[in-house]
Amino acid sequence: MTTPSLLILPGDGIGPEVMAQVRRIIDWYGDKRGLKFDVSEDLVGGCAYDKHGTPLHDDTMAKAQEVDAVLLGAVGGPKYDNLDFSVKPERGLLRLRKEMDLFSNLRPAQCFDALADFSSLKKDVVAGLDIMIIRELTSGVYFGEPRGIFNEGNERVGINTQRYTESEIARVARSAFELARKRNNKVCSMEKANVMESGILWRDVVTEVHQAEYADVELSHMYADAGAMQLTRWPKQFDVIVTDNLFGDLLSDLAAMLTGSLGMLPSASLGAPMANGRPKALYEPVHGSAPDIAGTGKANPIACILSFAMALRYSFDQGAEADRLEAAIETVLANGIRTADLLQAEGVEPASTVEAGDAVLAALDASL
Repeated sequence: MTTPSLLILPGDGIGPEVMAQVRRIIDWYGDKRGLKFDVSEDLVGGCAYDKHGTPLHDDTMAKAQEVDAVLLGAVGGPKYDNLDFSVKPERGLLRLRKEMDLFSNLRPAQCFDALADFSSLKKDVVAGLDIMIIRELTSGVYFGEPRGIFNEGNERVGINTQRYTESEIARVARSAFELARKRNNKVCSMEKANVMESGILWRDVVTEVHQAEYADVELSHMYADAGAMQLTRWPKQFDVIVTDNLFGDLLSDLAAMLTGSLGMLPSASLGAPMANGRPKALYEPVHGSAPDIAGTGKANPIACILSFAMALRYSFDQGAEADRLEAAIETVLANGIRTADLLQAEGVEPASTVEAGDAVLAALDASL
């Protein structure tokens, strides 16, 4: 059997620090569970620009197309703020998503019991929360043409175009329905069909796919602004939410904060199946590069570790091992181990990035 391949792109800021803990987890699975990976590592973002003059070298892009999965840390930082837009660190990530055609972005919002008090919402509203937002990732207003800043008369005008084809909507809708069948069999599709023609098409196509292929799944529709309100009123009414690129960006960040910390949340970006049947895939934590704490040992590695758990589940058919890793993290949190972003009490010494990794490994050992 071919050893599954994994390309690691730590990136900038805290990316290398949190990814170092993931490497320890990967090694643990090889040593203790016989689950080996062919791991390679390369550059993306600002560090790639520093070395190559581009946020993603062509050779790195070629590697990403060949491996079974890509695991990315974070990109960006203030030292790159004045770069031309075309070579900013974030362009490397956008190129990966676009050229790998990673059209389906899975953003879970899960509230561990031990962290229910960290949410800005009441505990009973968020305790036990487990929802999934599926964001269309390769089309919509972030990619539509025409776009740019132009002179019009005596002033400048900024233009971005919201554009979707039927096939682009249909394939992300299928992703949502397929995932819902493995969860609670319920999908809510969000758009702005009341004011946007692209929203009308979105609602029509999602409904058509549902009626033709997934009538067994419960489908509802909601305007995206009302969805934002409902996510903060009673988020547990939802299971799987599917929406477009722009609204997905906003709604998934809103849902992320329901759980109390961006340092806790992973994501997966999935594309069409490859020859081996696995989807092209990129996994990354939701948090950014956090340059203000880079190098201090304060970063929370859990979101990056949970991103690897998603890779185990969706790319490597290792659902039971993904469950093991997620249970280990829940044990760590239940035992009161906290990095600085999760501390509420003053005078308590936070766990460092490495100590958090130590605790997850200890919980994995205890699971054997």
